[in-house]
Order: sequence, then structure tokens, then C-alpha cells
Amino acid sequence: MNTISYFGIIDYIFMGLYVLILIFLGFYLKRLASKSLDNYICGGKNIPWWAMGVSGMASFLDLAGTAVIVSFLFLLGPKGLFLEFRGGAVLVLPFMMLWTGKWHRRSGCLTGAEWNIYRFGDCWGGRASQLMGVIAAVLTTIGMLAYLIIGAGVFLSTFLPFSPESCSLTLLIMATLYTMMSGFYGVIFTDLFQVVIILIAVVYISVKAFCGVADAAEISEVAMKVTGSPDWINGSPQWTVHVPKGYEAYKHLLIFSSFYLIRTIVAGLGTGADPRYFGAKNDAECGKLSMLWTFLMTVRWPMMIGIAVMGLYMVNDLIPDQTKMKKAATMIQQAFPDATKPGWGTLISSIANEPGRYDPQLIASLKTSLGESQWVEKMNLLSFEGTVNPEKILSAVLVLAVGEGMRGVLVIALIAAALSTFGSWVNLATGQFVNDFYKKWVRPKAQTKELIYASWGTVVGIVTCSFLFSLTLESINDIWGWMMMGFGAGFLVPAFLRLYWWRFNGAGSAIGTLIGILAAFLQRWIWPDLNEIWQFVFVLTVGFVSSVTVALMTEPTDAKILRKMYRETRPFGVWGHLKKTLSPEEWIHVSREHRRDLIALPFALVWQTTLFLAPMLLIIHNWQGFAVSGIICLGSFAAIWFFWYRHQPRENFPHTSDEKSVN
Repeated sequence: MNTISYFGIIDYIFMGLYVLILIFLGFYLKRLASKSLDNYICGGKNIPWWAMGVSGMASFLDLAGTAVIVSFLFLLGPKGLFLEFRGGAVLVLPFMMLWTGKWHRRSGCLTGAEWNIYRFGDCWGGRASQLMGVIAAVLTTIGMLAYLIIGAGVFLSTFLPFSPESCSLTLLIMATLYTMMSGFYGVIFTDLFQVVIILIAVVYISVKAFCGVADAAEISEVAMKVTGSPDWINGSPQWTVHVPKGYEAYKHLLIFSSFYLIRTIVAGLGTGADPRYFGAKNDAECGKLSMLWTFLMTVRWPMMIGIAVMGLYMVNDLIPDQTKMKKAATMIQQAFPDATKPGWGTLISSIANEPGRYDPQLIASLKTSLGESQWVEKMNLLSFEGTVNPEKILSAVLVLAVGEGMRGVLVIALIAAALSTFGSWVNLATGQFVNDFYKKWVRPKAQTKELIYASWGTVVGIVTCSFLFSLTLESINDIWGWMMMGFGAGFLVPAFLRLYWWRFNGAGSAIGTLIGILAAFLQRWIWPDLNEIWQFVFVLTVGFVSSVTVALMTEPTDAKILRKMYRETRPFGVWGHLKKTLSPEEWIHVSREHRRDLIALPFALVWQTTLFLAPMLLIIHNWQGFAVSGIICLGSFAAIWFFWYRHQPRENFPHTSDEKSVN
């Protein structure tokens, strides 16, 4: 395959300019980021809230996640949104917007691991909890980067005559260089630049998809031929849905989405330890940056449903008889009996791009089965199960449905999404490792220059481990599902209890996190095919029992530490005896704040869900569904404003009057 068939001169010019601007920003921001560890980790609390909100949106709009969500939207239509309650719909944002973000900001800490010392004290329990926070952050980042690496490799290998591993490795080298030089400043300001490109892509794809179909009935007909789904345009969650081979676990949509929602609520209650909140100037900024973050995430969904719709028409035209895909997969598996699902992408890419290296009879048979016309494109869509690979729809649409020039812009936009997420995760883990492990345990007297160098080394180490881990994984959805429902559940309970239960201590947090993580790894080793729901139930149960048991068997947190933490943070939950230490005026104010936060939560969850659903229904011309979801969205937002937003204070907490509020 010749890359010039997919990219023209204009595409290469755009790509070259993009790389040059990233390199320039990396070197330019290096000076600001290197002034102090505070600057490197959270920007020295000098970055505007709106910039952090925009950056948050860019960090959540990743390439691999986009490919996964597009695959579910391609298979199920707009109701694929409900499967992404496990993480892709980012329903943790309402919790960060309403209270967990401001609770963490009030601590004055730099990182989530340092917050454990603030919460439990600088004793063995607090330090152990801090250390486990670092380990959890690093392991989570390695897993998330491995997931991003797989997505980037699958995406780029469609356009370039190289294996997925080679493509992702090249992208990693570039991303690692500018991320480790510029720290949190690099994360924020490169995100601002990359969001502009992403918005161009969103508008182009959304308009093209909207104008490219006649009506909802036509989309339904094409979807039935391609996916077998009888009600593809329906945006309501259903008890059962039609899914192809390899996705049978998601057949009972309502059950899965309900469990995913429970998982998201548990996770959301323990969130907020994000550098953006530690870098916010006041409580109001935490709410405003979260609301902007949520609103901007909306643009992702019309783009993704647009790609899914274009994918339906593309597959219908390219592979009208999908039984030929099964025959082709069988031929390859017979020729390569040792072929595995993790290595399938590399094998298919190699056969498609370098057919001369393989048995001529096999190549001839494949071309006969699939057809000579656009043989390479058909091969790139072939899954291990012998079906159309939904995770390849994103890249295939850009190859076959977008012209030169704009194709380059869209590829850059999706790479920008991948790099934004990459930078955020790497900065989060690096900050905690250097501030809460290296500086705390290894070199307490280290100067700023040494700490920055340690940060660079940490970036390289984390990225290397992530790349090696990615080589063992089967698919994007495989690692995403386990990270959200298995490994992620390992530390959900400690993260939750430390905010809402006064009796929880550092020992319970540290040992509970350790046992939860070990349970997740044990599950993946012994029961790798365990259903995602049971992954979550098993790991969460182990984490809950171990956390509570250890906490009750060990000494409670020092009363002075606990009192200071409570009076500065003012969380709700089981804090009764500490709340009694407040003055009557403070008691009234804190109770009112908690009541407003909790009342607003269900409206915020509904607002965000319909905010994402409505534009998708608009793109596919489902006018009735769009009208209903739009009305619900506006009503929910009005409730958020009335019950919560209009009461947000302008000044820093603590305060004792509601006189100054956001109007």
C-alpha cells in the first residue's frame, strides 16, 4: 500500500505544521514548567478556570475511547451511549462539579496522594496510604496508556504501511518528549491548541453525516442490512439488543447500563483529585470549570454518531455480503494456526500492506473471496471472529468517506485527542510519583532541577511499561472494560470511604487499596473471561470487606488531624460528632450547602445524559427523540441553576454568608 493513495500534499503540510507547533509549545513552556514542582504538577495555581475546563474536555476526548464508542454506536445506534455509562459517558463529572472538586481544592494539596496525608496525618497509616495512592495512580496510568496505545496503533495502521505497534511507538516518542518537558503547562496549552482542531473535525463530520442521509427510515434500512439491528435509530435503552459475535456479553443492554451506572456513581463519589481542581483558585472555579468541561464534551457525540452513520453506508457499499469476511478469516486462521487475537491486528496489517511476503495462493484466495476492488480496505476491516471489526470503523470512514486535505485535518484532530489524554494521564502519575514518592522517601532535600529531571525519568519509565503491556492485549474494548470494571473497582471503596466516613483511617485505605488491586490482577489472571459485571462485583466486594475490616481493627485517625480536615473541607457523610463542633451559623451554612449539592445531583446526571443524546438523535433525523431529549435537557439545566448554581459563592471557603453568590 502506498501512503500517497490516502494522503495528499495538503494532508502532509497540515501534519507537518501540527508537529512543529507541538514541538515549539513543548520548548516554549519548558521554562515556565521548570520554575518549581508546583508549576510542573498543577501550573502554580495561575491558570484560568476556563482554560482548565477546555483542557479537561480535550483530556477526556481520546482516540481509543472514540474508536470504542464509535464501535458501539455503529452496532447499536444512539443507545450505545448507555453502554458507555461504564466510563465513556464521563458521568463522574457531575460529582466533581457539585462537590468532590471543591473538597479537594480546599485542602491546599498538590496531588491526590498528598491529600491522603492531609486526611490521615503524617503517620504510618497516612504515609502507607500516600504510597498506595502513588502505586494506584501509576498502575492506572500504565493501563490507560496501554489502552490509548492500542487505539492509536489500530487507527494509524489503517493509513500507513506499518504495523500497529510501529505506528503507536512513533506517536509515543513524540508525545513523550513534549509532555515531559512542559508538564501541566504543556497539558493545558497544547490542549487549547488541539481543541481548535478537534472542533473543526466535529463540525465537518456532523454536517457531512447530517446532510448525507435522506431520513431516519433510510438509516434504519441500511443499519438492518449491516448490523442486523431492527431499531437502530431508537435512543432509548432496551432490555435486549442485537449484537454480533464477540459482543454477546452486551446483549442485555439495560442490565449492563444499570450496573455501569452504579459503578459510575460509586466512582464519582470518590473523584475530584485532579490537578485542575488543585490548581483552581476558589470553589466557584471548581464548579464553573466542571460545567464548561461537561458542556464541551457534548461535541464528541454528534461527531461519533456521524462517523457511525457514515460507517453503515460505507460497509453496505463495500461489503454487501459479510459472509465473505468469515471465509477470509477462516483462510487466514488455517494458514496461521498459531494466530491469536492480540496479534491479529499486526497480522492483518502485514498481509494487507505487504502481500508479497506471504503465500501467493493464500493472497489469491483472499482476493477471490473479498474481491479485487479495494481489497486492502476490506482486509483492514476484518476481525478475528470473521466479522466487520467495529473498532476499525473510525479509521475506515476517514479512508473511504473523506477527501484529501480534510482527511489530514481529521486524522490530526484524532491524534490531538489521543495526545491530550496521554498528556493528562502522564502528568497526573508523574506528579504523584515525584512529589509523593521520590521527594517524600528518596530525596527529601532534592532541589527543583533534580525533581524536574526525576519527572522526566518517570515519564519515560511509565510510557515504556505501558507500551510493553499493550503488546499483551486483545483489543481496545478488552482493556477498557477491565480498567473500568475490574482494576478500577480495586480502589473505589477506599476512595469513597475516606471522604464520607470519619472512622476510616490510613491503614484501611492503604491495605484496602492493595488488596483490591491484587484482587483485580488475580481475576484477570485466573478468570480472564469473567463477565464485566462480575469483575466489578468480585473486586468491589473484596475491596469493601478488606477496607472496612482493617479500618475497624486499627486505631482511628488522630482527632486533631481529623478535626482540621473536616473544618477546612466540610464534607457530608458520617461526620456527626465533628459537625457538632461547628457554630450554629456554620452548621446552617454547611447543611444548606450539602442539601443543594445533593438535590442538584440527579438533575445533573439527567442533564449530562440528554446533553449527549439529543445531538445524536438530531444527526440521524430522529426528530421526536431529539425534541423529547432536548426538553428534558433544558428542564434539568434549569433545575441545576435554580437549586445549585445561583447559590455558588464567589469567595473562598470558609465563609458564613450567602450574600455574595454567582448570578
